[in-house]
Amino acid sequence: MDWLTAFLTLLLVMDPLGNIPVFLAVLRDVDEKRRKRVLIRELLIALGILLFFLFFGKVVLDALGLQTETISIGGAIVLFIIAIRMIFPPAEGGIMGEHASGEPFIVPLAIPLVAGPSAMAFLMLLVGQNPEMMLEWTGALLAAWAVSALILFFSTKFYQLLGDRGLVAVERLMGMILVMISVQMALDGLTHVLD
Repeated sequence: MDWLTAFLTLLLVMDPLGNIPVFLAVLRDVDEKRRKRVLIRELLIALGILLFFLFFGKVVLDALGLQTETISIGGAIVLFIIAIRMIFPPAEGGIMGEHASGEPFIVPLAIPLVAGPSAMAFLMLLVGQNPEMMLEWTGALLAAWAVSALILFFSTKFYQLLGDRGLVAVERLMGMILVMISVQMALDGLTHVLD
């Protein structure tokens, strides 16, 4: 896997366009003056968590006795479920279910919307398969996070531009692409197990 593929996959997994309605709904009760600070805080927390999994995920895997193939197959399953929920969202509450009112802290904006289990698993998989490319993986993560942060920072504008139907269409398209990526991750994991 190269830098561009890692960047695009991480961007699709973070799903900033699909997260716009959830971000807007969760932040609607937050005072407009605080909204940008809350958003920046949540995005920075998500980045910190993702960087932790990029740099120390292998240590966690080794401590738990898990192999790269396990992460590949497990990450593929989680990614597949998220992709299916993007394509066929539940009737109530959107992709991530119901959310609490008031100012969010870590959940649900930082985790699981930006730094979700599939992004964490994907980062650990990257490092497990090519640990010598840490600089490229860090760059891909920072670029994907920056694009996601930019989209979410201007979520109101994107929402006005695309509307409900446009966001749903983009989210479902991203879901279809994630289904294919998850199947490929599962096949890669199974191939390594069977070899």
